[in-house]
Amino acid sequence: MTRAVWVKADDSVGDWDVRRARITTALEAGADWVLVDEADVERVRELGEINVAAFKTDGDVTLIDDAEDDEELEEPADAYVVGKDGEGDGTIDLPGDFSGSADLSTLRRDADVERGAYVRILGKEYEAFAEAAAVAADYTIVIGDDWTIIPLENLIARIGSETMLIAGVTNAEEAKTAFETLEIGADAVLLDSDDPDQIRRTVETRDAAERERVDLEWGTVTDVEQIGSADRVCVDTGSLLEHDEGMLIGSMSRGLVFVHAETAESPYVASRPFRVNAGAVHAYVRTPDGGTKYLAELQSGDEVQVVDLDGHTREAIVGRVKIEKRPMFRVAIDTDSGDHIETLLQNAETIKVATSEGRKAVTDLETGDELRLFYEDTARHFGEAVEESIIEK
Repeated sequence: MTRAVWVKADDSVGDWDVRRARITTALEAGADWVLVDEADVERVRELGEINVAAFKTDGDVTLIDDAEDDEELEEPADAYVVGKDGEGDGTIDLPGDFSGSADLSTLRRDADVERGAYVRILGKEYEAFAEAAAVAADYTIVIGDDWTIIPLENLIARIGSETMLIAGVTNAEEAKTAFETLEIGADAVLLDSDDPDQIRRTVETRDAAERERVDLEWGTVTDVEQIGSADRVCVDTGSLLEHDEGMLIGSMSRGLVFVHAETAESPYVASRPFRVNAGAVHAYVRTPDGGTKYLAELQSGDEVQVVDLDGHTREAIVGRVKIEKRPMFRVAIDTDSGDHIETLLQNAETIKVATSEGRKAVTDLETGDELRLFYEDTARHFGEAVEESIIEK
């Protein structure tokens, strides 16, 4: 599931300076949408590229009666209809004026129009209102003034598969809860906060909710052999990597060795915390989608997967790939499952791998050392896992 972060920046949050500050932070942090008033749409466009949702001041769509029976549900004071035009310009309009109620048939889905609803959950009847609106809504924004988990659980269970459910939050912790509720979570959150740190942390929470966690295991080194020179690849990313982070690299796609980023200082060379000296051109590197690429294929702008020692992952953009001829080691490893894998690593003390005794230079590796690795009993075809018999040795 792809999660999204919306940032609320309509006139209810303050004057244009306050709204602009929220919008600018949302742009810089990587939020997906901003929610503004119709009059601010062009202003937002001038600030940068982001999807814009706009409260309309003269909306002509009305909403709605109770879908469960013929009794009209009194219209909540803060309920709006979303309409997205079919031109694909990334704008959603939210009409804000209502003059009664209408049958749900007036909100039927249309191939050229995406619709949705914005509802404050002030009581149980408002849950019913949101459920009824979601029947015809592509987007359903629900705001809890006195928010508890139960209404969100109810809405996820009842309408989560029918609409993009967007939960109103005021900080990153609430966003994390919204994304995790019922182990399914809301599709998106609408953040109402002036705090730049909360906006950034909410985007980080979105990213963390989407990231894979891999199961790392130990393998036992059975041979470390100095071999000749090969074309070695350094992967320089556009991110600073942490001390416990690296990439998963290997000659065989089913078994990839954890190779540390060059974050450690050395008597011979300064640290390069954006770099992983990854191995020879033929080797695989794991990508954020769970696939693999050959190191030789990588180029500026590609994404690679960064992994820490606990298996947490994140993505990094490749800024540069350096290929140079260097002397190499062949490292052979037996996995816990009895399989045998290998990889080639440069013969240099600055290249570190993760062992059960801690970070260790490849030049110090010995038979019997335990290495951190990722193993999956599957074959790969063009980087994608396949159910077929392939022999790698």
